Parts: sequence; C-alpha cells; structure tokens
Amino acid sequence: MSSSNAASPASQGAQQPRSTDDAILDAAAELIVHLGVRRTQLAEIARRAGVSRPTVYRRWPDVKAVIGALLTREILVATQEGVALDVHDRETFVDRVVDVAVRLRDHPVLGALLHSDDSDLLLEYVVERLGTSQRGLLETLRTGIEQGQAHGSIRAGEPLELAAMVLLIAQSTVQSHRMVASLLPEAAWRRELARALNGYLAP
Repeated sequence: MSSSNAASPASQGAQQPRSTDDAILDAAAELIVHLGVRRTQLAEIARRAGVSRPTVYRRWPDVKAVIGALLTREILVATQEGVALDVHDRETFVDRVVDVAVRLRDHPVLGALLHSDDSDLLLEYVVERLGTSQRGLLETLRTGIEQGQAHGSIRAGEPLELAAMVLLIAQSTVQSHRMVASLLPEAAWRRELARALNGYLAP
C-alpha cells in the first residue's frame, strides 16, 4: 500500500524484503483505510503484519504511536517524491509544492484520518505540534526557497520563515479542500494555490 515500499530501479532485479517496521506500518495503513481509526487495534495490526504483539510493543507503545509513525513515513515519502529534486526558479518550486499538496490531500491514510471521527488525532500530529514530518517538510521547503533566492525569483527573507508560511498556506488549503470543493474544482484549486504561493514568494 505504501509508496515507500515500491522497488527502486536499482533494486527491481532483487527486491529487498520489507522491514518489520514497514510491515507493521503497512498493516496499520490497511486497517485505517478499510476499518477506520476506532476499529484499528494493536492486536489486529500485529496479526495482519505477521508479527507478535510484543514485537509491535517494542517499537511503539500503542496504536496512537503507530499512527504517528505511519503519518511521518507517508508524509516524508510524498514530499521526497514531489519536491526533493533540485529546482532553481520560483514557478517550478511552486509547481512541486502544489503537486505534494495534491498527493497529501488524496492520500488514502491521511484522508481516512482527516475525515474520521478521530480527526483530532491527525490534527495533533499535523497541526498542534511540529513533529518529524513537519520538520522534514520545512527542511525541503527551505532548500527550495534558498535555490529560488539564489536564482533571483524568490524574494529576500529568512528561508526558514518563508518555508514556514508556505507550509501553513499549503497545509490549510489541503485540510479545507472538501469544504470548498463545490466552489473550487480541481483545476481552480491547483491554480489558486499556485497563485497564492507565487504571490507570497515573488520579489
């Protein structure tokens, strides 16, 4: 299920087996998507991953911690696939940010959490604290902003501060997507997010 387990070109000839951590997180992802957060239990995660409950407990103390690790993995994978390539001009950088926003918006696990009765869990990991996934996003955004500043197409300013605002703009747009879906169809949603980011970052 997870894009983090896709074989790279270098490994397609001899695909590496999944790690125990990935097996556990993949099992949690499947349960969240198909059963929902409330019905996802640690015992079922272990069973579906093919490991014992103590094996899971040695890594994470409860389901909430498993979900936190899963969110971190999936957000970082989506980011690496979309923004990590070198970009030097503002418009290309913004296009990559919009692509990542769409990936996260449409991600099955993130969507299941955002639209579940336990959406507070997602808010805790994505909104209320600066966790591993957010720090990874900020670092990637900071690097892209520094490249755009060197190119002359992104305005002057502390790169990390600009990165934080880019993250807030994109994150709030993703979280509110369903609320304005009837007003902003897909093409308009992408266009207006790109316009907002380009306007914010332009010299």
